[in-house]
Amino acid sequence: MAAAAAAGPIERACLSSGRDAANRSVCSCIQQVADMTLRGADQRKAAVFFRNPDKAQDTFMSKRDADDAFWERYKNFGDTAEAYCAG
Repeated sequence: MAAAAAAGPIERACLSSGRDAANRSVCSCIQQVADMTLRGADQRKAAVFFRNPDKAQDTFMSKRDADDAFWERYKNFGDTAEAYCAG
């Protein structure tokens, strides 16, 4: 349980997502990329997407400048995680 407590918000969300590919190794890798590419507040916001994918769509479709800026950072995180963590 100590490892779960030390996990970051992305890793915790990934592990609890119920997805078939969501294992400790993959989720830890994704968290490492998040630590390199996203601030803490961005990580917490992105973690919500694991539980509620509609929030990602809402953010993507938003007209707010802050959401647009976040989406660019999030997209960079996703692209980097895919390249870094893919088997």
